[in-house]
Amino acid sequence: MNTYEELQARGLIAQVTDEELIKDLINNGKATFYIGFDPTADSLHVGHFMALCLMKRLQMAGNKPIALLGGGTAMIGDPSGKTDMRQMMTKETIEHNIECFKKQMSRFIDFSEGKALMVNNADWLMDLNYIDVLREVGPHFSVNRMLTAECYKQRMERGLSFLEFNYMIMQSYDFYKLFQDYGCNLQFGGDDQWSNMLGGTELIRRKLGKDASAMTITLLLNSEGKKMGKTVSGAVWLDPEKTSPYEFFQYWRNVDDADVIKCLKMLTFLPIEQIQEMEAWEGAELNKAKEILAYELTELVHGEDEAKKALEAAKNMFAKGGISGDLPTTTYSKDELDAGKDILTILVDTKLVSSRGEGRRLVQQGGVSVNGEKVTEIDATFTTADYNDEGVILIKKGKKAFHQVKAD
Repeated sequence: MNTYEELQARGLIAQVTDEELIKDLINNGKATFYIGFDPTADSLHVGHFMALCLMKRLQMAGNKPIALLGGGTAMIGDPSGKTDMRQMMTKETIEHNIECFKKQMSRFIDFSEGKALMVNNADWLMDLNYIDVLREVGPHFSVNRMLTAECYKQRMERGLSFLEFNYMIMQSYDFYKLFQDYGCNLQFGGDDQWSNMLGGTELIRRKLGKDASAMTITLLLNSEGKKMGKTVSGAVWLDPEKTSPYEFFQYWRNVDDADVIKCLKMLTFLPIEQIQEMEAWEGAELNKAKEILAYELTELVHGEDEAKKALEAAKNMFAKGGISGDLPTTTYSKDELDAGKDILTILVDTKLVSSRGEGRRLVQQGGVSVNGEKVTEIDATFTTADYNDEGVILIKKGKKAFHQVKAD
């Protein structure tokens, strides 16, 4: 099976500009392609993970990836999929986030010996002259056509700022610049980026009289049509300081039965034939498939050692009923814990909830247990006197989320 056909079999391809041309580029290792990453946080998350996996697949097939860091576009903010304008970030914050992205991307993409490039669009966007852009780029964009784009439609009723309206032009200019400077002939992105990507291919055609291609990849949605990679506490991050390897493992171990095969196809590097055999699995076999999914993805992101630790911790917790030192842990000083910590403070500190209000509702709904006993009072306090036999205070949120608290 060729690379393009495998992408189809894995359900990754959403839209293409010219299928035969793109198929030839990808299957014969002739694609120099880019995917853009706006540094809106100090870590990549699960949404980026799928794009990184695609880049890795295509690089393994002999194609050349360009990871475009949006140091310039992040100054504006992409309105796609947003109901409100993104919070404006300082240059310092953007630069810090970019450095964090660089470290994480190197785990997936081989940047040695010119096998891939990492570039920052701030290198050209920040120096553009406004009048020059209006004269050289503006004539090639129809405002009427731009307003019909999906990335703008949902914002029109609530108000689309002129600042954000320019995002499509900036992204299009990126493709034009990469085409000229690096021979980039193909752009990938989520299928919510289709309008922006077509803007780039059109600008290249109008300005240079040449053809460039675009392909969107299917968004990672669950069986309810919602984006995957989010929990009650927020995004699932690739940074182990923000989402521990155990928590990352558990997120995938607990995906819905209806989503496990799709995730195996779209995110893992297991042979497609092996995954297709799993499509007939039911009951306990599906749980095994989830365990395989969780292990494979944790190994990709955090390495083999952390994946093994997370797997063992999960087995201890769910199969043996024991406690593992690899569980997410929050540590207080002995004096702090001796003095007592109320349950709402503990829930916020452990990031099992994002606020005291959320914690209060969770306790009132019977969703919190400590050392196996349900907590019913929102002012319940715990100290080192509440240690279990393992020498920790074990917090359980709902049926699946565990966290341990101990004193240093």
